[in-house]
Amino acid sequence: MALMFSRLANNYVKAGYFPTDEDTLSRIQCAIAPTSSSGLIRVCDPCCGTGAALADMAQFLADYQQSAERPSKVETLGVEFDKERAWEAKKLLNRVIHADIHDVVIKPRSLSMLFLNPPYGFGVSDSANMGRDVTDGGDKAERLERTFLKKTVPTLMPGGVLVYVVPFYALDDEIRTYLARHFKDLRFYMAPEKQFQQCVIFGVKVKPGHPRKDVLDMLTMAQAGELKDQVLPLEWDESPYFLPVATDDDFDFRAVRIDGDQLQDELKRYEHNLLWPGFDRHFNQARASHRRSLRELSRWHLALALAAGQVRGMIRSKGGRSFLIKGDTFKRKQRTVSMETDEKGNVHQTVTMLDKFVPVISAIEFTPGPDKGRIVKIS
Repeated sequence: MALMFSRLANNYVKAGYFPTDEDTLSRIQCAIAPTSSSGLIRVCDPCCGTGAALADMAQFLADYQQSAERPSKVETLGVEFDKERAWEAKKLLNRVIHADIHDVVIKPRSLSMLFLNPPYGFGVSDSANMGRDVTDGGDKAERLERTFLKKTVPTLMPGGVLVYVVPFYALDDEIRTYLARHFKDLRFYMAPEKQFQQCVIFGVKVKPGHPRKDVLDMLTMAQAGELKDQVLPLEWDESPYFLPVATDDDFDFRAVRIDGDQLQDELKRYEHNLLWPGFDRHFNQARASHRRSLRELSRWHLALALAAGQVRGMIRSKGGRSFLIKGDTFKRKQRTVSMETDEKGNVHQTVTMLDKFVPVISAIEFTPGPDKGRIVKIS
């Protein structure tokens, strides 16, 4: 099953775009902090919208380190399905891919923080996308909150921080178990904004294990609406969630399929590393001025010039004939056979193969007349 079919995406766009509100975002920022180690912190939003939320969070992390002697660099990564919002996000974030999340490759265990505020509701199954009737739960795909969670959590590095913003009622049994198995220090809070009944869940990525019963019970109570009075605090009194420094240099963040606009944008970004801007620099030997040698070339020098392919161009003989010449060298095998007879009359044959480099001059005659165009080879 694909994550988003065109019909679902269009419905989502028509329904409106609901980014994380400023109040909730500012309270989330109070709960996170960069680790004391300097390096690179990678933060990713797989549903980044216009990129404003992640850009604001990166600015908060930068301001947090103003007094640090060696502050960490914050790299912001985003994925957005809607083209218009994706290109807006490209102006704010370091790297943004306009694509379906299923068409994006992110290196596992490489992100310091995952800010996940996915689309809400159910996806559409393959059968429904082909036009079949979707009237019962059998043809309905899993919730998008669950799909995005399972798709993106493997990209978090051990010790990485998850910020999960979803409606509290979406915390079904599978999501609760997944969170309890893959994260420690899980905390649940209701968002101060009440319209969409969102909750905010914090967690630290760990090696998958057996889910703790007390964590499952807490999340079950949250899904039942029994923790609605547990609102995200305005000031964070607990120990913050520290974002670890990325340790891998070979990072992979790319789209499996890319459209023409994004390809052009990528080529422009890396134009200094491409061959074309330096084409003239690398391939202008024909226009370069050649200095005359200090003395007349000997036969040995001419042989070296032939071997290097530097004997070329138009020449004119004393008799007025014109040739376009090109020197080259090729390797020829030289075979010798020797016969030896021992004391008993046995004959032994020895075959020796030697490599012999032979210079060749190829010429095309340009002298007007019947021989014009004739190819001549001198070896």
